[in-house]
Amino acid sequence: MKTVILATGNVGKLAEMQEILAPLAFSVQAQSDYFSEEAVEDGFSFIENAILKARFASAKTGLPAIADDSGLEVDFLQGRPGIYSARYSEGYQGQPASDALNNQKLLDELNGVPVENRQACYYCAMVYVRHKDDPTPLIGLGQWCGRVLESPRGTGGFGYDPLIWMEEEGCSVAELSKAVKNKISHRAKALQALVAQLK
Repeated sequence: MKTVILATGNVGKLAEMQEILAPLAFSVQAQSDYFSEEAVEDGFSFIENAILKARFASAKTGLPAIADDSGLEVDFLQGRPGIYSARYSEGYQGQPASDALNNQKLLDELNGVPVENRQACYYCAMVYVRHKDDPTPLIGLGQWCGRVLESPRGTGGFGYDPLIWMEEEGCSVAELSKAVKNKISHRAKALQALVAQLK
């Protein structure tokens, strides 16, 4: 088993990644098992932020690292929340950002917007670095599109999942089984693109 650091503190992402990478003989370890600091995400794109996080984790541990940066882009909001998806609601209603408040802010911003104008896509950039100075990081990209509902549906997943309706599946992302989500999500697509290069 090859140990790889997953550069995230998100428990949901770690569980997904461990499940997806287990058959490939990768032992995915959380960066929190090694250090507590967070990389400064000051890039202007998902790709830039993913590279910053992967290099940081590799520098701290001396091990290969995988990082992703992902988020939701809503057409009507000109791509927001985008790279700020996790902290979209910071300061909204005087509160710190949380999944629940992010979802509430998104619903508030789309209040009254008709269904045909609520298109949204999840994007994911997944990066693998062999070491902190890797000059050729491997990059996998994934996209998964649906539309924003007017109220949450389902209790699975995390983040914006209860608000995103996937037409092909006939349900919200939060209503999908973990197994199905792990096969078709933006993160799964990005990871598949990355794994194809790793092979």
